[in-house]
Amino acid sequence: MQRLSPLDVSFLHLERDIQQLNVGSALLFEGPPPTYDEFCTAIEVLLPAFPRYRQHVRRVPLDLGRPVWADDPHFRLRDHVGHRRLRAPGTDDALRTLAVRLISQPLDLDRPLWRSWLVTGLRGGRFALVNTNHHAMIDGISGADIIGVLLTASPETPATPPPRSPEWTPEPEPSPAHLVTDAVVELGSSPVRAVQGLAHALRPAALTESVAEVVGMARFGEQLAHLELGLNGPIGPQRDWRWVRASLDDVKAVKNHHGGTVNDVVLAAIAGGFRALLLSRGQRVDGRTLRSMVPVSTRHTDEHGTLGNRVSAVFADLPVGEADPLARLHAVSTQLHTLKTGGTALGVDALLGAADLLPGGLYALGVKAWAHSPQRIFSTVTTNVPGPQVPLYLLGRRMTDMYPYIPLGADLRITIGIASYAGGLAWGVTGDHDSVPDLEVLSDGIDDSVTELIALTPPSTRSEVRHA
Repeated sequence: MQRLSPLDVSFLHLERDIQQLNVGSALLFEGPPPTYDEFCTAIEVLLPAFPRYRQHVRRVPLDLGRPVWADDPHFRLRDHVGHRRLRAPGTDDALRTLAVRLISQPLDLDRPLWRSWLVTGLRGGRFALVNTNHHAMIDGISGADIIGVLLTASPETPATPPPRSPEWTPEPEPSPAHLVTDAVVELGSSPVRAVQGLAHALRPAALTESVAEVVGMARFGEQLAHLELGLNGPIGPQRDWRWVRASLDDVKAVKNHHGGTVNDVVLAAIAGGFRALLLSRGQRVDGRTLRSMVPVSTRHTDEHGTLGNRVSAVFADLPVGEADPLARLHAVSTQLHTLKTGGTALGVDALLGAADLLPGGLYALGVKAWAHSPQRIFSTVTTNVPGPQVPLYLLGRRMTDMYPYIPLGADLRITIGIASYAGGLAWGVTGDHDSVPDLEVLSDGIDDSVTELIALTPPSTRSEVRHA
C-alpha cells in the first residue's frame, strides 16, 4: 500500500465529467499486426514487474489522508486491453478520430487507471496502439509503463512465446479502519517531518537552493498577477486532436545555426501557430504574448535513479505579436534561459512540497475549489518529452510514428505535447471540440512556422547535422 503524492491527488481531484485527466499516445507500426491474443499475452507476462497496472486508488474515509494504491481484487487484463478495426480505407485521419475518442473517454476511477487498444485496418497494412493512462498514475510510476518495455530495440522475437506468468494473488484490500488509522498516524508525523525538513534546509549546501526557492516563489507570484485573456474559457466533453511532424535533424540544424535549444525552436513554432490562429479569428496580435505553462524537471543530482517524478513548471510568454520567425525564436530562447536560471521552477516545486504537510481533507478542499474557479493564469500547456532516437519494435514490427496526447485542464481549451523518436519530431495538439472548431489552423500554423525556420537555415548546416 503506497500513498499518492500531493501532485497525484491533484490530478484526481481535478477530474470532472467534462475534464478527463488522461495522458495518451498513438503509436504507428509497420504490419502485419499481431493478433489480439498475442498482444494480450505480451502485456500479461510483464504485469508482475508493474504492480501499479493491477492496482486501484482507495480513498481514505472523510479525506483524513491522501488516497493510497492498493491491489484490485477484481482486475482482469482484457477489461483494460481492447481491439478496434478501422473501416477501409483506414486513413491516418480515421485513426486519429478513433484514437482521440478512445483516449478521452473517462476512466473508471475505482479500477486500475489505464487502457490500451490494438487498432488494425490502417492503410498500407499498418496497425497502431492507442494508449491512455490517468495523469495520477503516470506520475506515480515515474513514467515507466508497460508500453515502454513492450517496445524493444531489436526486431528479433523469441522463437517460442514466453511462459505464462504464475497466477496472481492480490494483497488483501485495506479496510476503512486501517486506512483511517494509517492516515492519522501519518498526520501525527507531519510535525516531525517538518522539523526534519527544517534541519535539512539549514545545511550549508541547502541554503543556496533555499534562497533560490524563495526568489522563485516571489517570481511565480508575480507571474500569477498577469491575466491572460482570449483563449481560456469553459470546455465541453469532446476533444479534437491534430498531428504535426518535422525532422529532428532539421530542427537541430535550426538551433545550431541560429542559437537556442531544440525546445526553443519547438516553442517558437508553436508561437507562430498561435499567431496564425489569432489572426484567423480577427484578433489583434501586435505586441501581444500568449502564456504557456512549460513543465520542467527539478530532480536533484543526488536523486538520479530514484522513483517518483520531480516536476515543476515555468510560465513562458510566447511572442505571438512578432511576425518574423527568427525574432520569435530569439525572443523565446532569451526568455526560457532567464526562466530556467531565475528560480521560478524551484519556487513552484517548493509550493508543491509544502502541500505534503497539509491534512488530506484540507488539501482536497483546496484543489476542488481551485478546479471550479475560472483560470486565467496561462492559456495553454506545452510539454516536450525527448524519446529514443533508435527504431523500436513491438513483437518484431517497427514503430514508425509516435504522437502524444495531453489532456485539457481547468479553462484550458488547447494543450500541446511534443515527442521525438528515431530522427522525427511530432506535435500532438489537443483542443476542445466545442470551443475550438479551428484547431487545424493552429496545427497548420505550427507546420508552416517550423518550415519557415528550416528554410532560413543553410542546407549545409542541415547536412552537417545528418552526418554528425
